[in-house]
Amino acid sequence: MESSHLQSRVGSALPGHPPEANLADILERVLDKGIVIAGDIQINLLDIELLTIKLRLLVASVDKAKEMGIDWWESDTSLSADSRELEDENRELRERLDRLEEQLELRAPSSAEEVRRRE
Repeated sequence: MESSHLQSRVGSALPGHPPEANLADILERVLDKGIVIAGDIQINLLDIELLTIKLRLLVASVDKAKEMGIDWWESDTSLSADSRELEDENRELRERLDRLEEQLELRAPSSAEEVRRRE
């Protein structure tokens, strides 16, 4: 089937039937309006609940999500471009703190030595 014939068929509708939609149209509608998919999975053994998994999925465009007050990705450090730099800085600061604590331990007399000096 030729692509021009397919395009004309997709764009037209038969009388009394809704117009056909292609995947791009459907995706545009879903992202514009948003869709929620929810489900629960429960695993029981002899009427004893072993595991419950609650699944909630929201599919929407970024603009629609922001309209709904959802913007967690803006403050999530693991999704930001600076996350690698922050991890490196955090690691360096921890190493520096460890070195400083070691130096303090070497300079400070132990509690046993302090007791002997006082006597």
